[in-house]
Amino acid sequence: MYILDAHQDIAYNALRYGRDYRRSALRKRALEGEGENVRQNGYVTVGLPEAIAGRVALVFATIFTAPAAQHNQTAWDAVSYRTVDEAYRLGMAQLDVYHQLEAEDSRLRIVRDRADLDAVLATWAADVPITERVQGLVLLMENADPIIAPEQFAEWYAGGLRLVGPAWQASRYAAGTGAPGDLTALGRELLDVMADHRAILDLSHLAEAAFYQALDHYEGAIIASHSNPRRFCDTDRHLSDDMIRRLAERDGVMGVVLANHFLKGGWKRSDGKSAVTLDTALDVIDHVCQITGSSHHIGIGSDFDGGFGMEGVPEEIDTVADLWLFSERLADRGFSPDDIALVLHGNMLRKLKEGLA
Repeated sequence: MYILDAHQDIAYNALRYGRDYRRSALRKRALEGEGENVRQNGYVTVGLPEAIAGRVALVFATIFTAPAAQHNQTAWDAVSYRTVDEAYRLGMAQLDVYHQLEAEDSRLRIVRDRADLDAVLATWAADVPITERVQGLVLLMENADPIIAPEQFAEWYAGGLRLVGPAWQASRYAAGTGAPGDLTALGRELLDVMADHRAILDLSHLAEAAFYQALDHYEGAIIASHSNPRRFCDTDRHLSDDMIRRLAERDGVMGVVLANHFLKGGWKRSDGKSAVTLDTALDVIDHVCQITGSSHHIGIGSDFDGGFGMEGVPEEIDTVADLWLFSERLADRGFSPDDIALVLHGNMLRKLKEGLA
């Protein structure tokens, strides 16, 4: 048994906050103290040592950029852009982070094809010691504006990109969170090029109209890497029950986001970490299973350290190692071993295999 986490902003944290993924989360906390990083992004939850200890074998690791017009430039200068060329440069800088991690640490491997995937998973066999485990990084672009034009996607694919979410807020490719609207003509062109490469489409953050349009247009593998049901947080950032059903009809999978403000609408940091427990995340998983009629369409997309930290995740979670708590808590809820495996990794792995040559 192992875990696939479908959303972590590893390169963003490296460039924005100087957080080295290879260093323990607890060590990074000690180094940061109560400084500016904590004030802006919370207490670190992610580090490779804890991830390996918690059996997180695979991570969809993001290339994330943000339109500068929506944010204070000083606070977001490491990831924000004003032009297409700036978006491209910032995205490539994050791609370089992953290439450097792979080159410098034998515990990390970018998953580009089925051979890479098989090699990573072989290190998680029961008879392999923890010191020999390798974590696979599958590269996911959150907001497609760094792709200069649809035909330029081939360059990103050659660099290891395998999943794309067309929007975060509004992009040249699609309307997004807080920006209602459609998939653009350029977005449709991008989806066609992605399909030619068997890339996986990530529907998280798409505006509702764009979500349905992308779902209808794209014939390849589809996920929503980090989205919760609107029943738990009623905003356009998340999925209505109808959207969830439509995703399931396409054999799609959504990853539960372990952010308190997404698990409990209206939650504020001042409410305290203990105001949300892992039971709420389990309720999300159960809700998706009830809506879709099976356990085949839900996984984990933690979004750890993606604008919130340890103080903003369920009470029982201190670091990424605690994702392993899902295994026993799902069993307590009556999930069978097979269904637990689907939630922890099997569903997202099924979609990943569809997108790998």
